[in-house]
Amino acid sequence: MNQLQHHPHKLDFQVERLIFFSDAVFAIAITILVIELKVPIVPENATEKDFLNEFAKQIPQVIGFVLSFFLIGVYWTAHHNMFGYVINYTKKLLWINLVFLFTIVIMPFTTAIYSEYSVTEGHLKLISPYAIYVFNICFTGIMNYILLTYITNPKNKITEFVPENYIKYGKIRSLVTPVIFLISLLVCLLDPGIGRMILFIIPFAMAYIGRKIRKSNLIATTISTKKQKKE
Repeated sequence: MNQLQHHPHKLDFQVERLIFFSDAVFAIAITILVIELKVPIVPENATEKDFLNEFAKQIPQVIGFVLSFFLIGVYWTAHHNMFGYVINYTKKLLWINLVFLFTIVIMPFTTAIYSEYSVTEGHLKLISPYAIYVFNICFTGIMNYILLTYITNPKNKITEFVPENYIKYGKIRSLVTPVIFLISLLVCLLDPGIGRMILFIIPFAMAYIGRKIRKSNLIATTISTKKQKKE
């Protein structure tokens, strides 16, 4: 298991260091995203139309920023929930978490590539820039799945009191976004516009899974209450 040895009184501090470092990486990645947004530059005697035309050129960058901002936010939320159960750590956990954070920290770069080559109709026909971005998202989703699987494995003795339904639906949520992005990429081979529109399914898919989790929690709570009353 590659258990790291530290003074017992330092264990909580070491776990918190891991979480603080992860939070810092998320915060920096989200901040770097906005650097790609440029202020429209127009001549001194420019008209409203000139300004709006220049601003319109920035719309792909704005879309890329908003999309990646919320994706990073979703993965930070998942990471936050995950580590809410963590009471211990291992060397393997450190490295899995580090690789996961790598996929987060490169997202501003892949977002910039995707956004830059979504400006014109000609650029939309280029699949490679979008494929690079999709690969990044898929890599992130897979690492999130691996991280959750490792953390919630009882053999690793890293967590306590993790609800079964959280593990089940957490794994499903980890793979939903990558799968939708892959479908989007495949459709882009036929029609780039429609392919990218498929991404709008993600919020609805996440909301549906969220409802399933809440329903499952309610059922589990009801069953537990009935058992306690019988006892």
